[in-house]
Formats: sequence, structure tokens, C-alpha cells
Amino acid sequence: MNLHIHRYRCALIVVVALTVAGCATTPLTSLDPVKQAPPLDRALEERILALNPASVSDQDVQGVLAKGPAPRIMLLHGGIYPVHLVMNSFGEFLVGMGYPEAMIRDPGSGDWSYSPYSSTARLAGILAWHYERDGVRPMIIGHSQGGLYAVRILKELAGQYSDRIAIWNPLTDAAENRTTVIDPLTGRERPVVGLSAAYASALGAGGWALVLPNQWENFANLRRIPDTVDEFTGYFIGLDFFALSFPGNPLDSRYENNGTANVRNVVLPAAYNHVTVPVTHDLPHDVQTRNRINAYVPGRDAEPEDRTSDVAGGVTWAADVWYSIKKHWVLEAQRLIRARRATLQR
Repeated sequence: MNLHIHRYRCALIVVVALTVAGCATTPLTSLDPVKQAPPLDRALEERILALNPASVSDQDVQGVLAKGPAPRIMLLHGGIYPVHLVMNSFGEFLVGMGYPEAMIRDPGSGDWSYSPYSSTARLAGILAWHYERDGVRPMIIGHSQGGLYAVRILKELAGQYSDRIAIWNPLTDAAENRTTVIDPLTGRERPVVGLSAAYASALGAGGWALVLPNQWENFANLRRIPDTVDEFTGYFIGLDFFALSFPGNPLDSRYENNGTANVRNVVLPAAYNHVTVPVTHDLPHDVQTRNRINAYVPGRDAEPEDRTSDVAGGVTWAADVWYSIKKHWVLEAQRLIRARRATLQR
């Protein structure tokens, strides 16, 4: 009798083990990623939900946002070696201001930024890979040729170049055999085409770089921003011979939306240097400059001392970008928390 009981128990254990194993290999499409993701501490969620996206302090970043979900930031550098180093500097600036380094650097190579000589389909596929895992939409920041590519990635996501985009795994640097993701907010399968970014910007994009084959674009469509981003900011230097931005140039048109995207155009001081504007890694370590950057609000007139010290350090550009990053960091974290709560209440 005891032997029969022992065999029964063993059989039961095997059945349970097989059942668990079967559950473990359930296709991704049957899972609800939002519900499966480990929840944040309820108190932290409440603190994130209480944040005002338009007014995020240094304390909010360090004490609240940095402890929760953060969007992937894709930095895109210019095309001439070693100009990628200036975007490395900007990546270090973001980390110095409190942004998680792991959400900037490529998880496979460890690089701070991506090249404009890659394909936009690959870069869009990488963003989709991250979105599926992070649950928060990415942000894209480009400089020079990288700025042109930031816009092209948005158009790629809008399906302007192809009606399918393969997921690209940055860990293996290879395309996956699928063109859909499981949306982390709904648990439903959807195509990569149509995914959107929370925020994107382009600094000094245009000019001589447009003659390169990887940047050929219809001039009529060059600076029209599709609906695959919530907010886009185009930065122009008042006198920029690299981007051919100067008064009277008929080809130096401003960005405009092609639908619903919120598009801003910002003209930076003419004394800015096109190449070195993103060299900002030292700014967070000066207390006065850090406070000015964190207090910055778009549209506020710069004070005389701001204009003087800004020329060497790109303070206005860095502050404007940081303001938008903080804003959309809050909005995306709040969006994810609300989606999780709605799913758990089903």
C-alpha cells in the first residue's frame, strides 16, 4: 500500500512538473506582459503619479524617477570620426543629471550612441525590442547627421520606407524572425510599423550631409515630422555653415508636423560651435549650472549671465533637451503605472 502511495505521489510530482514546464514554454502571445512585470512599490508609484511633468526638480529625479521605469534613450552621433565622442559626452551629461546609464548605452556593445551609417530599419527594430521589454516608449536625440537620422527613424516607424520592420536584438546585433511585438501595455500583438517615440530631437541637421547617399530625402518631405512621436524639437544654430543654417537660406526650412506631433523649432546662439555643442559632460558638476539647467523652462528669456556662459558649454541646448527628457520620463512612467493597475483590476 505504501508502495502504491509512493508511486502515486511520484506520478503526481511528474504531472505537476510537466504542467509547470508546459506553462513555462507558453508562447509569448498568450502572456500579459504588464501583469507579469514585477510591480513597483505602491508608495513609489503614488509618488511618480503625483509628479508634475512640466516641473520636475533635481530631487524628483534623484528621489523618485530614478527608482522607477525609464525610457530607452537612443543617441545618434554625426558621421565623421571621432565626432561620436561628443555624443558620448552628452550621454555622460544625462547620467550626471540622474538618468540611468543602462537606459542609454547599447546593451550589447556598451556604446553610448549609434551611427548614421547604420540602417534606419535596424535602429527602429532596436527601439521596438526595447519597448517590448521596458513598457515605456523610447526617446531619440540626434546631432548633425544623427539628427537627420532621428527624423528618418520616425518616418521608418511610420511605414514611409517599408510596410514591415523586423525586430532587431541589440544583444546579438541581429534581426529576429518577426515584425511584430507584444505590446507591453495591452498584451496584444501589433506590428513594429506604427510604434511611436515619446520624444525626439535633432540638432544642426541638414546642410552638406544631405549630399550623402544615406541621407537622400525628398526636400519637400525633409522636415515634416510624422505622427510616430509625441513631441519633436528641431534645434538650429543661428550661424551654422555645417548645417547651412544662416539668414536668407531658402533651403533652411523649419520642421513642421505631418499630423498630430507637437513640433517646436528652437534657434540657438550663433556663437555655438556645430561640432562641440553636445560636449556637456562637465555641466552637472558645477552646482550653479546644474541648478540653472534644472530650473530651465522653455520660452523663458535667458538672463545676461546665461547668454555669456552658455556659448562655451551649450547650456541652453542641454537644458532644453533635459527639460523634455524629464517631462516625457514622467509621462511614460505614469502611463505604464496606470496600464499596470488597469490590467490588475481586470
